[in-house]
Amino acid sequence: MRKRRNDASQRTESPTRLIDARIRELGDWRGRTLSRIRALIKQADPEVVEEVKWRKPSNPAGVPVWSHGGIICTGETYKTHVRLTFAKGASLKDPKRLFNASLEGNVLRAIVIHPGDEIDESAFKALVRSAVALNTSD
Repeated sequence: MRKRRNDASQRTESPTRLIDARIRELGDWRGRTLSRIRALIKQADPEVVEEVKWRKPSNPAGVPVWSHGGIICTGETYKTHVRLTFAKGASLKDPKRLFNASLEGNVLRAIVIHPGDEIDESAFKALVRSAVALNTSD
């Protein structure tokens, strides 16, 4: 017999609500940045799936993850920056040079955003669409 969680518990634990809560909890430029990035990802791929992974005592909020046929990117927040790590970033074309971190690796690439940084929204959405195309090409 499967245990049944109550409805309030299920609503509270949904990834979308967890990400909403994290954005509210941050309450500063990091929350606004994460919220804007999230909106751009959803505009680029309306079928994107939001997840929260790697929840643990040292990081109870976990890490927001956007997927479609595999992980597109993660959105980690730190005191001094927001880091968007693309799971297969090394395989993506980046003509606008948005990637500015983890450039030496063979798989990952990241975009680190500091306070006041602007992101080229159309280039970012193109990068998301490329990541989805790569994930779903197999």
